[in-house]
Amino acid sequence: MSEPIILGDETPESLWQMLDSQGWGDGLPIVAPTAARVDAALRLDSGDPDEVIAVLEPRAGLATRREIAINAVMAGCPPEVLPVVIAAVRALGSAEINLRGVNATTHPVAPLLIVHGPAASELGFNSGLGAFGPGNRANATVGRAVRFVLLHVAGAVPGPGDVSTQGQPSKYTYCVAENVSESPWPAYHRTMGLGVESAVTVHCGENPHNFHDMESNEPTGILDKAATVMATLGTNNAPISQGEFFIGLCPEHASTIAARGWTRDDVSSYLFQRARRSLSEVRAAFDLLAWDEWMMALREDDLVPVTGSAKNIKVFVVGGPGKHSCVIPSWGMTKSVTVAIEGSSTEETRS
Repeated sequence: MSEPIILGDETPESLWQMLDSQGWGDGLPIVAPTAARVDAALRLDSGDPDEVIAVLEPRAGLATRREIAINAVMAGCPPEVLPVVIAAVRALGSAEINLRGVNATTHPVAPLLIVHGPAASELGFNSGLGAFGPGNRANATVGRAVRFVLLHVAGAVPGPGDVSTQGQPSKYTYCVAENVSESPWPAYHRTMGLGVESAVTVHCGENPHNFHDMESNEPTGILDKAATVMATLGTNNAPISQGEFFIGLCPEHASTIAARGWTRDDVSSYLFQRARRSLSEVRAAFDLLAWDEWMMALREDDLVPVTGSAKNIKVFVVGGPGKHSCVIPSWGMTKSVTVAIEGSSTEETRS
């Protein structure tokens, strides 16, 4: 462990000067990670502070509980949300995420955190109106803490460790909670087979792509609009069959869809059939196609789906009143991961 840096004071000017000299931070003011503040966060965590939670690429940085706590304090996290940050970092270390690729690509990909279960409400996360926007401490600081871990531990600094051509605003913070209370379906993590009360999903993708439908009183009108957003040649998923799409349905759209008896799987299956482009269009746009073998066997006038399986289309409910929903394409060469939040009690898995 490196020696601590001693500052004469905690004024913003002193902190900014120190951060600039070390190449740390995200350019915004931070909370000084004093020993007292870090210890206060760790007191609510039952694990060994020096336990390595994940090895994070591209620098193969060791993300210990203590390192995560330091970055959480810097981001302004209240101590009680540290388990959520730890869970997200654990997910980022999973092979399925392909963090080296996520950080090394020129694509503007950022990890989206979706908090599920009682932890979301108990810790004050926003799952409703304006969930992707400002004004909520838990959403803002937990997402920012994960970005700090990527900057300071993984080495995903713009330039040497993160070569995203233009970046995207969600590289500052990208965290919401699932609106389970207004969802007509079980919590998302239940569909992933996790028999725990609270969990976190990490999905590495683009900013949300909005779509709206104010008129439809049945599922197809709503989902046809979603399909047009998915079936664009501009996303990284277009030439890649393993790409995932997260569909963030607002409560009103979800209610309309479920009222006709549709399940999450029905939504995914319908979008898989509808979000398609002609094979000739896609071949004209891309020289290289990382597709499943069956997709390569299609004829030129056939319609090809934007992903190789309906299982790659994930559905959750988020947001408040107003008939606006969103599509969140992945970077392509990555898979989402859902993990339990430490301290979440185990329950029997519900379908």
